Order: sequence, then structure tokens, then C-alpha cells
Amino acid sequence: MCEIDNNHGSLDHKEDHDKEHKYWSRRSFLQALGIAGSGSMLLGSQMLTASAPSPLTAAIADSQTDNILILIRLSGGNDGLSTVIPIEQYDAYANARPNIYIPESKVLKLTDEFGIPSYMQSLQPMWAEGQFKAVHGVGYEGQSLSHFTGTDIFSNTDLTSTGFSGLNTGWMGRHFENLYPDYLINPPAAPAAIQIGSFGSLVFQGDETNYAFVTNNVDQLEEIAQTGDQYSLDEALFDPCMYGDQLRFLRGVANTTLEYSSIIHDAYERGQNQVEYQDNGFARQLALLARLIKGNLGTKVYMISMGGFDTHGNQPLAHERLMSNLSVAIDNFYDDLAFTEQDECVLSMTFSEFGRRIFENGSNGTDHGKAAPTLFFGTGLNGSAFVGDHPTLDNPDGRGNLEYTMDFRDLYATVMAEWLCVPIPLVEQHLLDHPYAPVNLGFNCSGVDFPDIAYSDGDPTLPDTPGSGDNTPPTPELVNAIVHKPFYPTEQAPHIYLEMPFTAHVDIQLYNIMGQNVGTIFNEMMLEGSTEINIRDRMPTHLATGKYIYRIQVQDQKMSKSIMVA
Repeated sequence: MCEIDNNHGSLDHKEDHDKEHKYWSRRSFLQALGIAGSGSMLLGSQMLTASAPSPLTAAIADSQTDNILILIRLSGGNDGLSTVIPIEQYDAYANARPNIYIPESKVLKLTDEFGIPSYMQSLQPMWAEGQFKAVHGVGYEGQSLSHFTGTDIFSNTDLTSTGFSGLNTGWMGRHFENLYPDYLINPPAAPAAIQIGSFGSLVFQGDETNYAFVTNNVDQLEEIAQTGDQYSLDEALFDPCMYGDQLRFLRGVANTTLEYSSIIHDAYERGQNQVEYQDNGFARQLALLARLIKGNLGTKVYMISMGGFDTHGNQPLAHERLMSNLSVAIDNFYDDLAFTEQDECVLSMTFSEFGRRIFENGSNGTDHGKAAPTLFFGTGLNGSAFVGDHPTLDNPDGRGNLEYTMDFRDLYATVMAEWLCVPIPLVEQHLLDHPYAPVNLGFNCSGVDFPDIAYSDGDPTLPDTPGSGDNTPPTPELVNAIVHKPFYPTEQAPHIYLEMPFTAHVDIQLYNIMGQNVGTIFNEMMLEGSTEINIRDRMPTHLATGKYIYRIQVQDQKMSKSIMVA
């Protein structure tokens, strides 16, 4: 059961994108036949709401999962060999780290091959209950040892990224852009994603917008959850001699822009924590997420962070503190969700920008390395295990790096297709055409067969799966549309270019950035084929230079895009 009855208690790429033209291809149009957001927002004097679902959108809506994903960023580069200890390679491990290795007496042996430090012992009950998996050697070819580039690559899945270039959209941002094609005009009823910290993260960034409700820290999200506002408007806080009225007005305007604040507040009030958490930043983040989930907020993806993993010096004490806090908080979190049986539909996974080297340095720490384990938590794993091949310690590269044995994109793809039930062709598209190679993590939505993969003890048995792919939309061929080919006219006027797959009535409205309707660009039947529309020629009044949003409606489906009018 993933919902509770709240009536009964406890329950620079941008520059290209903003050119004077937008290309709406057959792919874009067909993707627009997905689910429009079910919420509404006030635009000028008009209240716009989602349209009634068509048979296709209803079918897709019925296939949507109640599952929730929590991304846990371990910022700084987590040391994998202090997280999962290879017992079969223990001598090589200890010899490489004579001053910082974890003694055998402090290794909690989970299988004959692998263990975790005793300071992570709070995860032992989760292991026993089948709620903990660790995937070995996660990384990618040519892994960056830069904090910034590494973070970008794990966010945008663009392996060509460098410190100065790379794709400015994220893997989850591309997913939400497909899921909510009319987001700019008609966002979903609840935040698509919530992110605490890491303003610079690309994970939820799409071409048009960032799809996450982002707060700088847990204090800020707690304030919003408790009050429904980002800033207090208490008159006692404002000095009338120091522009108090003006400041109060500006804060009020800021609060009205956070249209989701009241929704978050309502969920916070409905939910409650039934477990006592530790008093540290990471535990507070999970306690708040538990309360929002138990309050049935409706958000499907969350991202939280824990910093301090750049352990170049004095690593043993730092890593013990960090992973002890993580282990206790994760255990408390799932105990809390179990009170309302919502632990079954919440999956958590860690990620970090890189791992660390095999050998210790001269400061009782480790330097930037490559591969590291990814940890998964949740009842939905249906069994605990160490997954995949652990990198060998006997043959590191010239700088002492572990070589990766698991492409991180395969884990992302598995989570999207098998946990969030995103159709596989779309998953491949969101991961920049990376071929689908799922990993058996214990859950299966698509009904595909998983390739053989190494397991250390634990039970890799899958739950019952829909052999016919019951959770896939009934017409998956819709996503096999033509490839997007950018087209820019030579004239100065901004253009919209559509490639219509069939004859239909098309309505295109233009809005300014304040949400006010500027006028109708097009409202008539359009034949199958290509059509180019000059926005300035179509508008009855002069358009000022600036950014606008146009909304295309074909039948009962809508898509909104931004455009720059020069």
C-alpha cells in the first residue's frame, strides 16, 4: 500500500534553445500526447487547467506507478573501499592503506565476500530484511576526476562534458520534459521533484525549465513546510523606518511565486513522523521527506545531499561520522515509512561524482579516484545482495584507480524503466541514446528479461512481473518518432516550425512572461506535413522584444515552449 487515508490519523546550450525559432517535430508532437499536468495556475486574468484526458492519455495515466525515488548525493567523492570492504581481497586492501584501513575486527561481514564497516551497523537489520543492495564498481569510461565535471556527468549523462562544455539538461529533467509537455503553462498539481541543496545541479534541468522545487537547505524547506511561506510576513519583523512596507511587499511577491508552498505545507500537516531521528542535517532531510510522503504530497522524485566526502586528509574519523549518520538516518526513515506501509514504494539510491584511489596519501586520506559502489535501499528491492563484479585491487591503473565494472547509466536506466515504469525507448532517449541494459535490482515493471549478473549471496529473485508489459503504454511505437533536426530561418522574425503527422485543428496562443495572453498566433485546420509560422506576421499588434511562451493545442493535447522575440 503506497497511499494512506489521511482522514484516519497517521498516516549555453540555452543560447541555441532561445534562438528565434522552435522546431516542433513529429517526435515532439507525439511526445505531447503524454500526460498533461493535472494542476492549474493563474495566468493573467485566466485560469488555465488541464484538459480532459483522451483515451490515450487515460491509458498512460492508468499505467503510472505510485513508486517514489530518492536520490542521495554524497558530495565530494565517496570512498568505496571504506563503504564496501572486499573480504576476499582484504590483504591487498590493508597493504594499500596501512594507516587508514578498517581492521577485520571492525568489519561487519554480510557475506563471505563482502562486508561494511561496523560504524554502518544500522544497516544490518535492513540487510536481514532484504532492503539493502550495493552495486560494485560504478563509473564510466574515461571517468573525470574533477568535482565539477564529475557532478555534471552524473547529472546530465553526457560523457563528453568537460569543465567548460557539456549538455545543460539532466536525465530526470529530460524525463519530466517529456512527461509534462505543457509544464510552462500547466504544471502538475504537486511538484514533479523536490531538491534540497545543490542549486547548481543539472539533474532536473530541462530545455525549458528546471522541474524541481529547490531550496538551498533543509532549514528553508522546513520553514516552507511548516508555514506555507518562504518568508515570514509578521508585521512585527518589519521596521517602518527601514522600508518595512516595501520589504514586506517584496517578500509577499516572492511567496506567491512559490505556488507549491501551500501544497507542501498541507502534506506536512497531514503527515507525521513516528520515529525519532538524530539531530543532524541529513537526518532532518529524511525526516522531512518521510513526513511529506506520508502526507501524500504526490511528488515522485526527491533529491537530498550530504557533503564532506572529499576526504584528502584524516579520512577515518570523517568517513565514520558521515556513514554512521547516513546509516542511522536511512534505517530510521524506512522504519518511519513502515508505520503506514509506504516503505514498499520508496526506493533510495546514492550517487557521488567519483570514487577514491586504492592507496592512502600522506595525510591519512585518499585522493580522487574512479569507480565506487552505489547503494540502494528499500523494501522494493525484494532481497539484499552485492551486485556485479567488484573491481580488482591487484591491477589498478597508473594512478592507483579502481576500474569501473558497472556503467552508472545502466543503473539510471533500470530505475527509470523498472521502478518508475518509463517506457524503455524513452529511457534510452533520456539517457542520450544509451542502449538499455537493465540490472536485476529486484523489481521489474517492463517485463523484460534481465541478463545474467554476478550476485554475492542475497536473493536476486524478482517479484511477479507482467510478462506482457502491462505497465507500458498501449502504443509504445509512438516514441519511435523521427529524429529532431534543428531548423533556423534566415529572416529576423521568430518562427515556429511544425511537422504534423496528421490533419488536425491547431490552436497556438502566445503569452508574455507574466502569464498574460498576448494573442492568437494560429487557430485553424492544418494539413499533414510541414508548416512554418512567422509569429510577427500572425500577431495583430506589435510585439516588444523579449521572451514569450507559446502554447500549441492539437485536439485536446497541449505543449508549451519558450521563444525569444528580437
